[in-house]
Amino acid sequence: MRTYQRIGLAAVSTAALVAVAGCQSSGTDGKAAADKAPKFQSRTTAIKTLTAAYEKTAEAKSAKVEMTMSMPAGLDGGGDMKMSGVMGWDPTVLDMTMSGSALTAGDPEAPEQMRVVMRDNVMYMDMGKAALAEMDGKRWMKMDFGAMADKMAEEGADPQLQKALTGGMENMNQDPARQMALLLESENLKHLGTETVAGQKADHYKGKLTVAEMLESNDSLDFLEGKDREELLKNMEKSGIEGYDTEVWVNKDGYPVKMDVGMESPEGTVEIHQTFSDYGAKAEVEVPPASQTFDVLKMLEELKGLGLEEGGLEG
Repeated sequence: MRTYQRIGLAAVSTAALVAVAGCQSSGTDGKAAADKAPKFQSRTTAIKTLTAAYEKTAEAKSAKVEMTMSMPAGLDGGGDMKMSGVMGWDPTVLDMTMSGSALTAGDPEAPEQMRVVMRDNVMYMDMGKAALAEMDGKRWMKMDFGAMADKMAEEGADPQLQKALTGGMENMNQDPARQMALLLESENLKHLGTETVAGQKADHYKGKLTVAEMLESNDSLDFLEGKDREELLKNMEKSGIEGYDTEVWVNKDGYPVKMDVGMESPEGTVEIHQTFSDYGAKAEVEVPPASQTFDVLKMLEELKGLGLEEGGLEG
């Protein structure tokens, strides 16, 4: 039973990591090398260039991605994580392989590497050999967020909680186009010159978003009413989070080839680095057959029946 419960907790944690990762160094030439005599764009030109890049990236609808993320020990044990694979947006799909200490933080039995697949708003996670023994030879965890929200509705859960769950799917879709849209919201957006990234010339842009600006531009938080949004903002400010630093490098073809995001907190800085390639390549994502999957919704119901999940799906 311990393994059974651990698998469920690991799956939910992994889904959260994927959501963060969709925000943002492998695959680059190390630190981006600046040109000897950089020429800086005006803010107006920078906004115009990034807007064009945003539109082009949104139309591409897919790309290959490599990502690294590091979290300080003070944040849930911290650790590092790497992800690589393909992601698509409009519609949202992904096929990623994850590895790193963040997966096993607090649980040495958790898989050291995990494949995550998402299509049609359903996420599948390969939970490894531990799942084979506990789940009748099935190793893929299925998380259907729409079905989970429907179940919450049946149990009379707060409608805002239901919207939070389905809104979480929006966070999974933090594609490069959306990240550039957020950067365009920054009042201090600036061009830092032309640099070499992943063997190609790219224009370097940087901006900072305050916590309030980030919350305002996050569509997945639309379910929060005025008072609740204010409370969330106050809590985040009390936590010491000052804001989000975002950097993007756009190549001559008008696509972002690298993105960096940093979030400073009293526990340390969360750093996320992403590199992109093969924009527009067809994102063919195959999900595992039903015979190889077990549903987290059914697992939660069984845990509830055993008294391990007080309050059911309402948390």
